[in-house]
Amino acid sequence: MIFQNEKQLLQIIKYTPSIFVLTISIIILTIQFVENNRTFEIEKEKIRTEFNIRNKNRIKQETNEIYNFIKKEQQSTKKELKESLTSAVDNAYAIANTIYQNNLDKDPVFIKKLIVDALRNIRFNKNRGYFFIYENTGENILLPHNPEREGENFWNHQDSKGAYVIQDMVNLLKNTEESFYQWHWFNPTKPDKQKTKIGLVRNFKPFNWFIGTGEYIEEYEVETKEKILDYIDNINSNRNDYIFIIDFDLTYISHIRKDYIGKNAIKINDTVETKKVINNLLKIAKKGEGYYTYIQNKKPGNDLPTKKVSYIKGLDSWSWMIGTGFYEDDMNTAIIQKRKELDKKFELYVYKSLEVTGLITIVLLILSIYFSRILQKKFIRYKSEIKAHIDKNTKQQNIMAQKTKMAAMGEMIGNIAHQWRQPLSTITATATGLKIQKEMNVLNDDFLIEGLSGINNTAQYLSKTIDDFRNFFKTNKKETDFTIEDVINKSLSLCRSELYNLDIKIIKNIGDITITNYENEFIQVLINIIRNAKDELTKKDQNSKKLIFIEVKEDNKYVKIMIKDNAGGIPKSLKNRIFEPYFTTKHQSQGTGVGLYMCKEIIEKNMGGFLEVENCEYKYIYESYVGACFEIRLPID
Repeated sequence: MIFQNEKQLLQIIKYTPSIFVLTISIIILTIQFVENNRTFEIEKEKIRTEFNIRNKNRIKQETNEIYNFIKKEQQSTKKELKESLTSAVDNAYAIANTIYQNNLDKDPVFIKKLIVDALRNIRFNKNRGYFFIYENTGENILLPHNPEREGENFWNHQDSKGAYVIQDMVNLLKNTEESFYQWHWFNPTKPDKQKTKIGLVRNFKPFNWFIGTGEYIEEYEVETKEKILDYIDNINSNRNDYIFIIDFDLTYISHIRKDYIGKNAIKINDTVETKKVINNLLKIAKKGEGYYTYIQNKKPGNDLPTKKVSYIKGLDSWSWMIGTGFYEDDMNTAIIQKRKELDKKFELYVYKSLEVTGLITIVLLILSIYFSRILQKKFIRYKSEIKAHIDKNTKQQNIMAQKTKMAAMGEMIGNIAHQWRQPLSTITATATGLKIQKEMNVLNDDFLIEGLSGINNTAQYLSKTIDDFRNFFKTNKKETDFTIEDVINKSLSLCRSELYNLDIKIIKNIGDITITNYENEFIQVLINIIRNAKDELTKKDQNSKKLIFIEVKEDNKYVKIMIKDNAGGIPKSLKNRIFEPYFTTKHQSQGTGVGLYMCKEIIEKNMGGFLEVENCEYKYIYESYVGACFEIRLPID
């Protein structure tokens, strides 16, 4: 068996380093793999975050650029419109003034008619523009698109916003010769609703008139809108994402899909989700601007539902919502690329790790085989040394056990001699008495029978004593069933005379507990502990009480035997050494010092129990005592 264990140990020494390196490498590679995935997840989240931030900034910038472009075009349109109106009014004033100057000798009514007739049919701005003339009192002189109302007084006329248009014009011209003015008026082409109109009016003092013209901003801006939409269409044609424009009536104005333009954004895909998205976009546009994330039902190019982030900005002057966005699945390309980069890096790391691991494993395997052979030789030498040492120790243990046995035998022989002395004296005295009476011829039958009975009883007592000591010295190594009470009584009977002569009192509290173990060895332990207590009690004052307490009780799966005395306890300096071999506090002539050591060996190694000692303080019949307390625990089962 030793050879087999030795072989296994050498195998462990030979292969363990290589296995250890391989295991560590696998663990490192596993950790690296997990770390690689974790890094990828972090990078993926970083890409997603950076992608969203970058694209959010981009779509906001692009939307603002379109918005600013439109605002700039609006301002340019107003400027051009004002320049156009100024040119037209200057032309009308020049015609009226020329007619007036050329006809100063004519009737004023005739001159007025000439002027009105001259201006009535003049049109400009793609036939949308015309001239009107009012007196400063509010009476209309010229209204080409509605001549039946000429001569009607418009002084108290209000537009849809409640402004007194003619009054405002007259008031403006009191402080200046001409002025621009904005109001709302019925468009001749769409008479059902008043539209915003901007005009220019100029005093014509000869008749207390003011001549003016105007243009509906909406109509004038049509060209501007077309120009802007063409510009946006051109932008959309050169990019994956696109700019879209929806008016506040939810009609598409601009979109990358031409079939959407002019259609209601909700009706194109009439679902609850679409209504929710379009209405939320409208709310953002009316409030000003903002981001909105939603699922677009059809992404241009693949017609699949895709998550989209849009930036919306409202253009109140035209009731437009301008927006653009980006699709989150566009970031997948960057994520896939990052995955490839990390996988390639990890792959290179694995190759290098395997190369290094393989090299180290081969080197360690060679070294392990080399050292295992060296160790094998050392093991053989060491095993020989160990065997020699064990043989030596075994011999010493045998000597020690023999000394203990001889010491015990010597003490037992002394006890036998002591216990036999009185009975032998009794036998001798009885025999001598019988002999004397016989010689004196006074021996009667009753005395003879009584004497012989006494001799027989005494001889029986001596025989029982011999049996008790003979049983103690039996080398019986078989476990037997015995009660703790019987064993304690046997132990006490073997040293009764010693205890009696020293006036040592035994106080027992023993339960009826049966165990299976080595009876004779247990008796030897009990006798050793009792004699140690006896030796310590002999050091006390002869007149003081000498007590030994023996208590037995069950403790879980153990029986606990406590033996304590009132000898004052073990000195602290000696307490940790009393179970050492050859340690004794007695004179060399009184002991070898192996008693308590052998007790501990018997209880713990042979009987599977525990032996411990402590100093304890206790009370007995209202008196306090201090002494050593030996505790033995033996398994019940």
